[in-house]
Amino acid sequence: MTGIPPHSPDSFRIGCPVWACEHWRGSLYRSNAPRDAWLQQYSSVFKTVECNSTFYALPAIDTVRRWACSVAPEFRFSLKVPRRITHDLRLVNATEPLQLFIEAAEALLERNTLGPSFLQLPPNFSAAESKALEVLLQALPQHLPWALEVRHADWFDSGPHERWLTQLLTEYSIDWVIFDSRPLYSRPPADDVEAVSQTRKPRTPLRRTVTAKHPFLRLIGRNQLDEVQPWIDEWAPIIAGWLRQGLQPFIFTHAPDDRFAPEFARRLHRQIAAILPEVALLPRFPGEQEAANASRQRSLF
Repeated sequence: MTGIPPHSPDSFRIGCPVWACEHWRGSLYRSNAPRDAWLQQYSSVFKTVECNSTFYALPAIDTVRRWACSVAPEFRFSLKVPRRITHDLRLVNATEPLQLFIEAAEALLERNTLGPSFLQLPPNFSAAESKALEVLLQALPQHLPWALEVRHADWFDSGPHERWLTQLLTEYSIDWVIFDSRPLYSRPPADDVEAVSQTRKPRTPLRRTVTAKHPFLRLIGRNQLDEVQPWIDEWAPIIAGWLRQGLQPFIFTHAPDDRFAPEFARRLHRQIAAILPEVALLPRFPGEQEAANASRQRSLF
């Protein structure tokens, strides 16, 4: 991936799990912005997004190309590999759906807007299926960036299975998806949305394993962002350290209610910039800028 020098302090990207969120009108998005303007306004602030929608269905190639034409030059999409491959077929005999996914990824690559695509394995995908995993990873085209998220306890055994996986991902330059749900489970749910999220998000052991050049962090927070501050304090210097090493991390901030994800990302980004002053702060959210402009106009009359 090109566009930012590999050792630039701005060589990391932070973003949210979605860009289509109605609740962002008036904050991240202008209050009257049509839906087809959301992606452009999103990319004016953030440099990446998780495309979780591709887990359920692949869009038409023309749609993918429209996405690529809607974003800022330094923006990168991280597509989630379809569940048909990871969950239904469990990586076996997946040549046809994998090729369809690769075509979508390459449509982004053509326009230099492709970030790491990530495979999320089912919770019950254990080391007993390691051969299927190895065969699939060997088949992935190496000109595309990839990441892998595992959830079964075998892969966190601090022993032979974890070492095998670490070596495999390192060999193929595939990033280990670092999944941190500790903030979400740090206290009982404060609302119904957090309660549902605690039934759905896994509590896998935390690993900070780096196996390639794009450390891939999914940080699962809470709706009250002040409660997430201890993990912002913890992760900011780690991410800054990655940047000092010349790595190019992708960081995704999740909240049980998506409406809080952009502010979560901004708080984490601000703390990284405090450690590395050469990192520019995020631009003002378009909806906030709109409100500020309106306030100034009113003050003139």
